Amino acid sequence: MSDWTADELTRIGAAEELQVSSTRADGTLRPYVTIWVVRAGDDIYIRSAYGSNNPWFVRATKSGTGRIRAGGVEEDVTFASADPAAHAAIDAAYHAKYDRYGPKIVGTVTGPDAEATTFRLVPRAG
Repeated sequence: MSDWTADELTRIGAAEELQVSSTRADGTLRPYVTIWVVRAGDDIYIRSAYGSNNPWFVRATKSGTGRIRAGGVEEDVTFASADPAAHAAIDAAYHAKYDRYGPKIVGTVTGPDAEATTFRLVPRAG
């Protein structure tokens, strides 16, 4: 696996939204779903706003791979676990970027309940 370039981190991290698609068993992509995205350090994270039963999250968990589009970047990714030590920084990034939408909606992607629905997006080579 490779790392994000500095340009990709900046562009994806600055994007208001990200489109995510998981890979089907036959290798094709499912339809894209639009969600929020944050950068924390040199990593890109997404969370399911409505828990672990959200259909896109269930499919992404099952497949483990997919594709994202954000900030003019389109990349095949692996849906990896986040380091537990990163959750405070991820919460802070969501608050900094999205608090203008109000505590009710930002609360769906922050705090202890949201930790279980966090993916660290890892770009896949070739």
